[in-house]
Amino acid sequence: MIELQAISKTFRDGGVNRFTALRHIDLFVAQGQVVVFKGPSGSGKTTLLGIIGCMARPTSGRIRIRGREVTHFPEHVLSRIRRDAFGFVFQRFNLIPGVSVLENVMLPGYPTRKPQRELRQRAFVLLERFGIHSKAHQAVQYLSGGEQQRTAIARALINDPECVIADEPTAHLDPELSGRFMEIVSNIKAQGKTVLMGSHDPLLYNSQLVDRVIHLHYGRIAGKT
Repeated sequence: MIELQAISKTFRDGGVNRFTALRHIDLFVAQGQVVVFKGPSGSGKTTLLGIIGCMARPTSGRIRIRGREVTHFPEHVLSRIRRDAFGFVFQRFNLIPGVSVLENVMLPGYPTRKPQRELRQRAFVLLERFGIHSKAHQAVQYLSGGEQQRTAIARALINDPECVIADEPTAHLDPELSGRFMEIVSNIKAQGKTVLMGSHDPLLYNSQLVDRVIHLHYGRIAGKT
């Protein structure tokens, strides 16, 4: 599904504070795999996930999604790919305070121009699946950490993406809630979806659900298991 060839990413290129976050990354991820990118802070996990999800462009190298090279596509095309192919679970969830759980989940679906009724129905189905449908009309800032995470996952799935990208998804959760998150990953995997996670949490990268662990060190792939 996803192929990277010689991907590098440099920030402030040509400046005094030039920083290379990724160095010559070659990687292929098949449809339906659960992959964890493991490494300490600063190893390039977040940058790599952002490039895979078309949220950032590499400085050099090529990206193919579904066999089609997307490296130099214009932003409006990349926006459509992000919307249709990927669902994102951010490290701090990035939910909008003052807005209801339901509206937060529906938000990525608005650009698809699907009927409002259809979006609401799908959002309710997802909230019910994750056991938080009773909080649908509550403002997200009043949810617990686990409830906010499940809301973020429901939002990531609203457009039925082929791939879910999660950056440090258990960083702010206790062991019990982290275990529940892996149950959700199991459910997503069972639907044939690809799951990519950046983490240094042993609960994630040691899980039997994980097909591959990619070790990153100073922006390079240091090993694969």
